[in-house]
Amino acid sequence: MYKNFYGLRENPFNVTSDPHFLYLSKRHKEAFSSLVYGVKERKGFIEITGEIGTGKTTLCRALLNELNSNTKTAFILNPRLSEIQFLRAVIEDFGLSVKRNVKIDMIRALNEFLIDQLSSGHNVVLIIDEAQNLRNNILEEVRMLSNLETEKEKLFQIVLVGQPELKKKLSLPELAQLKQRIAIRYHIRPLDKDDIRGYIHHRLMVAGDHGDINFDEDAINQIYSYSSGVPRLINIVCDRAMLLGYVMETRSFGADIIRKAASEIEGEA
Repeated sequence: MYKNFYGLRENPFNVTSDPHFLYLSKRHKEAFSSLVYGVKERKGFIEITGEIGTGKTTLCRALLNELNSNTKTAFILNPRLSEIQFLRAVIEDFGLSVKRNVKIDMIRALNEFLIDQLSSGHNVVLIIDEAQNLRNNILEEVRMLSNLETEKEKLFQIVLVGQPELKKKLSLPELAQLKQRIAIRYHIRPLDKDDIRGYIHHRLMVAGDHGDINFDEDAINQIYSYSSGVPRLINIVCDRAMLLGYVMETRSFGADIIRKAASEIEGEA
């Protein structure tokens, strides 16, 4: 709605997980490096956690863009599935098919696929988003799927991505064997206040701004106060502020506009 007024190619503050807009703060850079290292070095299990809206899914999509054609990937976004449904989702995302919807057939097809990829020198990665919602029996099934390996390396890299509840779930006694297999862990924290200006500037530049749009220091402080550094909340309040700026015909944003935007979001205006 406001793109033409600001001279932008696209909306800079959409809340979709678009890796094109990924801002690598120090913490996000560390998380992304952990992901890339764990996959490329075939470390087996990788655990990435963070609060809602901290950019976990965006990092996963950026990882998919980073990997070359020698790495076969599957990305499961909805883990609230039965055991059979989960296996079917994994099989289909790898581009495989089975004639019967039977667990043993799907496991056999997956094992044959992994062995075939090994013989071709390929890596295989399964990313499970919102993994805190996986049932314990499915997490145990995931552990069993990882058993195929050589003496030197894992053939199947599994990335578990979730909210902090995932860490608590993996500490349950019945999941001890899975927890012991996790080679790399990283917890993504919200942005520091000093990162917020860089985050906003980065997204504006990607969207096509040439420095005409300005959020002053008071605006940045107000954005931090509202969002606590959570990227998704930063996007929401900045998007509403940009809409207000369009109505007011201004490209400069101070604390008053941010407070008004936050009030409207919370239904207080």
